[in-house]
Amino acid sequence: MTIDLPSAPSFRLDGRRALVAGASSGIGLACASALAEAGAAVTIAARRKAELDEVATAMRARGWTAEALALDIADVEATEAAIAAAAPFDVLVNSAGMARHGPALETTLEDFDAVVAVNFRAAYFLTRSVARRLIEAGRPGSLINISSQMGHVGGIDRAVYCATKFAVEGFTKAMAVEWGRARIRVNTICPTFIRTPLTEQTFDRPERVAWLEEKIKLGRTGTVEDLMGAVVYLASDASSLVTGTALLVDGGWTAD
Repeated sequence: MTIDLPSAPSFRLDGRRALVAGASSGIGLACASALAEAGAAVTIAARRKAELDEVATAMRARGWTAEALALDIADVEATEAAIAAAAPFDVLVNSAGMARHGPALETTLEDFDAVVAVNFRAAYFLTRSVARRLIEAGRPGSLINISSQMGHVGGIDRAVYCATKFAVEGFTKAMAVEWGRARIRVNTICPTFIRTPLTEQTFDRPERVAWLEEKIKLGRTGTVEDLMGAVVYLASDASSLVTGTALLVDGGWTAD
């Protein structure tokens, strides 16, 4: 008797174009590197052109395909124009984001509007812009927003940040429903606290690190490398039946 053994879907991204927003450092840089290493032609986008050029040069030195695009996704009109002018992107990873933490009673309108403008408004229209080009071209795609475990739970001094990430989770599900028949998948990755240059002020406080490690069931905070496998999985055919969902990379924070 001959047994027909199944083959695992490929995690390779050869021949695919990927756009990574917020790619000049931290989580975005790690995601761009992971996609490029898996074979994608990656366009890295962020506001700071000089830093982007350095990253693109380093990626090409590895033999990867990379180009830089100076882009402030909070400028929705400019972002939509840039994406409309480009060939369709098969993969989107939106890692651009910001936080202005503080007690809810002390939230200013300026801080509220600034965080909402990037984390919610810009993310929404960036995702829509990439999807529109795919639909026009009749191509499938995988659109990934870097959300947060704080899109599933509350946190002290994080009322505005949590609100924006809950919003990202909501529009991700709605867009997945709308575009599923167009073979466009929309998902989020939800990290716990990750060590990056932007989070060092949190990790500089030993009492805060002790609290984080107590909350995280695996007993440690995260590194950007912890997210690289997740982004390749969601971008690739290995996750071809996954849409409208959140991949929690939180060490078990939200398990209870």
